[in-house]
Amino acid sequence: RNGPPHYDCVFAGKDPSLAGFRGLFVAQVILFFSFSYRNTSYPCALVQWFSVFGEEPCPHTGMWMVEPEFDENEERVVSVIHLDSIMHPAHLIGIYGNDRIPHDFKHTDSLSAFAAFYVNKYSDYHAFQLAY
Repeated sequence: RNGPPHYDCVFAGKDPSLAGFRGLFVAQVILFFSFSYRNTSYPCALVQWFSVFGEEPCPHTGMWMVEPEFDENEERVVSVIHLDSIMHPAHLIGIYGNDRIPHDFKHTDSLSAFAAFYVNKYSDYHAFQLAY
């Protein structure tokens, strides 16, 4: 409420027949909302997607890598999903290479400041069990 917005990331179900991370999407939640249709309420989220790059996790960190997904017009891919498709929070770590991060860098800018991210498998037990 008294600060910048937090657009947290989540794991969303993709294919339950695939084990671990291969059966998941990673998305950044922009907005939670609901609507009613024919007396049924539908809780939803507006999300921006991330694409996996690489066929396996990074050999140095053991973590999968993702990057923001863009359409043919270089706009972020955005969708509305049902809340039931959200499996668990996801924590992304910016891949910053050899460059220094400025001292005045704000954590709220992380998801727009980096071109690629590690999917943190060490964030909590449940995320590790779900994705790895």
